[in-house]
Amino acid sequence: MRLHDYWRSGASYRVRIALNLKNLHYEQVAHDLRTGAQADPAYAVINPQRLVPALEMEGQVLTQSLAIVEWLEERHPAPALLPTDPDSRAIVRAMAGVIASDIHPLNNLRVLVALRRDLDAGETRISAWIARWIGEGFAALETMIVRHGGAHAFGDAPGLVDCCLVPQLYSAERFAMPLDAFPRVVAAGAAARGLPAVAAAHPDRQPDADAR
Repeated sequence: MRLHDYWRSGASYRVRIALNLKNLHYEQVAHDLRTGAQADPAYAVINPQRLVPALEMEGQVLTQSLAIVEWLEERHPAPALLPTDPDSRAIVRAMAGVIASDIHPLNNLRVLVALRRDLDAGETRISAWIARWIGEGFAALETMIVRHGGAHAFGDAPGLVDCCLVPQLYSAERFAMPLDAFPRVVAAGAAARGLPAVAAAHPDRQPDADAR
């Protein structure tokens, strides 16, 4: 498998966590979003949306991080990232969707660039924008984790919610978002981050990461 990603992409980070939790080997191909590398015509052939991640395998290309993780779950079901019963699976997907559908898309790089370039938003307004959407999403997740969490965000094993939560926490911390109001969110993230497979997916540990 070949994963097209970028070290600081939250969506790519999700897929790296899932691949690592399932102990699957993959080759990484980096596309620096800051320089517009994803717009290269050669990459557009692979992913017409010109976004990361994209996963190449067996002559096929999969895009969209949650679709990729669901495919991994179906093709490589152990260890499981989704529970077995339909009700619990729906809850897990909803919790993941809070992040992947309602928080992350509003704060990703291309949206922030558009706010600065097209709407002339300054950094104070950008920071308020980021905090608003992370805060609203984390407030909902806090309640959901209280209801459904255990040692991890859902139950006692790492799964799909953790694949989404860890990258979103990384983003919140990167933008200096206060997290005191979300103790269960923070605790679930800490539990997942303590796993070697999750730690290995951290942006700073990727081959294309900026030198520190």
